[in-house]
Amino acid sequence: MCDIADKAFEREEWERELALKNRKLPAPPSPVCRNGDCGEKSQPGTSYCSPECREDAERLARAERQRRVA
Repeated sequence: MCDIADKAFEREEWERELALKNRKLPAPPSPVCRNGDCGEKSQPGTSYCSPECREDAERLARAERQRRVA
């Protein structure tokens, strides 16, 4: 017979599996720098040609998210 703890465990496991299936996967590395102004070749394993380009792109993305919220 199932008790309440077993049901709770099954529910938690189901919710965890559902969350993992629905998570947003990160974009794969790009061969060209994702900073729109740059267009240079990306460093191996990354999507940007330099840390400065990555920081610029992240700053612009944050500003865009803030514009949508306000």
